[in-house]
Amino acid sequence: MIQAKSIPAIEDFIKALEPVIRRVVREELNAIVEQQPEVFQLTPDSPLYDELVELKERKDRGELEFISHDEVWG
Repeated sequence: MIQAKSIPAIEDFIKALEPVIRRVVREELNAIVEQQPEVFQLTPDSPLYDELVELKERKDRGELEFISHDEVWG
């Protein structure tokens, strides 16, 4: 049984873990698209397409830093 005292610690853990998970997912999607571009296609009217375009623009401006597969799992 989880005690009420431990719930904030769990929420803090989730908040800390979420950015790492997002980075790993982005990196893996990027690797798939680069290796097999025919596997993953989005139409420009897709919400995910818009999000990925925004991420690329932020990366190009130096606002985001992506970490490599080796840095995550190495």
